[in-house]
Amino acid sequence: MDRHSYKISLQWQEGRIGMMEADGLEDKIQVATPPEFEKGVAGIWSPEHLYTASVLSCYMTTFLAIAEYSKLEYEDFSCTADGILEKVDGKFLMTEITLKAKVKISDDSKKEKADRIMDKSEAACLISNSIKTKVHLEKEITA
Repeated sequence: MDRHSYKISLQWQEGRIGMMEADGLEDKIQVATPPEFEKGVAGIWSPEHLYTASVLSCYMTTFLAIAEYSKLEYEDFSCTADGILEKVDGKFLMTEITLKAKVKISDDSKKEKADRIMDKSEAACLISNSIKTKVHLEKEITA
C-alpha cells in the first residue's frame, strides 16, 4: 500500500449544520456543532463524535484483520468508545478516548491469544497512531 486519498466535501445547510459526503459513498452525514457549545445542535453527529468514532471503527477493523490473520475464532466482537473533550491551556482538545472492547470466544484456552490480539490491534490502529489523544483499551474476553 502506497498512498491513498479520501475526498470528503461539506455543504453548509443552515445555522451550525452542514451535510458531508465522500466520493464513492452513498450515505451522507449531517454534522453540526455539538450542543455543549453556543448555538450547538442536539441529535446530530458532531466533529467530536466523528473523531471518537474514527478511533473506534479503526480499532474494530484492525482487530478483525489481525484476528483473521492469526486464525482466532470468535463468536462476537463489540466495542464502545468514550471521547473526552477538555479545555487545556485555553484550547479545546480531545484529550483521551477509552475503548471498551468485548470478545466472545468459544474455546476458553484461546483467551490469552485473544488478549494478545486485542493489544496488537490497539498498537497497530492507524488512526490511534496518527493522533495525539491518549487511547486507553479496556478488554473483556468471555468464553
